[in-house]
Amino acid sequence: MNILAPLPVRLSIEIVFDFVCPWCYLGVQRLNFLLARRQDLPVELTWRPFLLNPDMPRLGMARSDYMIRKFGAEDRARRLYASITNLGAAEGIMFDFGSIRRTPNSVDAHRLVRYAAGFGVADQLVNAIFRAHFVEGADIGSIDVLCEIGTQHGLEPMACRNFLVTGEGSEHVHAENLHAHRLGINGVPCFVIDGEHAIAGAQEGEVLERLLELSACTPRLN
Repeated sequence: MNILAPLPVRLSIEIVFDFVCPWCYLGVQRLNFLLARRQDLPVELTWRPFLLNPDMPRLGMARSDYMIRKFGAEDRARRLYASITNLGAAEGIMFDFGSIRRTPNSVDAHRLVRYAAGFGVADQLVNAIFRAHFVEGADIGSIDVLCEIGTQHGLEPMACRNFLVTGEGSEHVHAENLHAHRLGINGVPCFVIDGEHAIAGAQEGEVLERLLELSACTPRLN
């Protein structure tokens, strides 16, 4: 890093992601480790919804049915998941795909993150929802499950439930998803730094670190 270059007040990192994407969980975890190690990099995270399954039924579907529809056979899906399980273990994520009984509709989870951002707990909530789905096998399409996670991270229980029940913000999630596609984002995770530099995939921490340093040293026009 060029230590003579002054850092900006804050670097913006927009993470385009979906909760049902294990690669997104891995990418976010690697980003978390990087930011914990490089606390000299002042960043602000913004979570942008992406819907890998935009036509998913409101209540989700049985995991076995989803894997057959998406991969053609459960055995093929298990082979694909084996590699991400090994990568996750190296990053401290104990993926347990076998515990997932339903593939959820992720719209409500994205809505809750946007709601939680107003209380300053979006980052914590994202990690908790990922863990609930991929490690604990919880149905994150369930309002009850989401309310429990939100309450554990400081959201007022009744207000949280009322927000989720109303469906408020659903149109925002779909609009963000459409916007991402119009920008040419067809796969997630995707990290957009200061609105200028973007990189897709569950990148190693060192790759994200170089991109952050590049953004920090880039002159800004007033």
